[in-house]
Amino acid sequence: MPELTEITETKKGRLALFFDGEFAFSLDEETFAAADLHTGDCLEEYEVERLRAQSETRRAVDKAMDLLGVRDHAAGELYQKLCRKFDPHSAAAAGAKMQELGLLDDAAFARRRAAELLRKRKSRRAILDDLAARGIDRDTAARAVEELFASGEEEGEENPELANACALVERQYASRLAQGKWQQVAAALARRGFSHSIIRQALEQYQQE
Repeated sequence: MPELTEITETKKGRLALFFDGEFAFSLDEETFAAADLHTGDCLEEYEVERLRAQSETRRAVDKAMDLLGVRDHAAGELYQKLCRKFDPHSAAAAGAKMQELGLLDDAAFARRRAAELLRKRKSRRAILDDLAARGIDRDTAARAVEELFASGEEEGEENPELANACALVERQYASRLAQGKWQQVAAALARRGFSHSIIRQALEQYQQE
């Protein structure tokens, strides 16, 4: 059985464990205290691995808190980022802890993100693609977008997507249209995710004005 031969404190306040004279991993103070470890203890291999897993999970939780301290994340997006540094089990456990603490809410995140992208003149499809890339499931994303667009129309506003397309035509593509490059502008709007119907209406409105 591996013998705990040395315990030292790291610069970050964690406790570094050495088994049989070699560094194994470090533990946070809470996990270390709960394990009641002392120099000279002999542990089964499974006990060492369990402590290692607890250490990774705690580090993943700390990283998740740091990421959420910078900005909101969707659950899937947070998991993907954590998996860059931690094993999938630790990443999932950290995400579950964040949800338990009420720090993750995909529906609320989707609504905020969709509204932000709409203000940046994004199309409906571009918004849905962005939410999907951040790990938001299709139904949650679709519901957030539909609620956003419906709220604008209920207040008597122009179709928000059409308004965005018209604004882009006027502010970014007017010079091309003046040169007669209508097909180029239509193609550019299509690449931004606007539908053929929206593009047609936006170009017709510009032509009329």
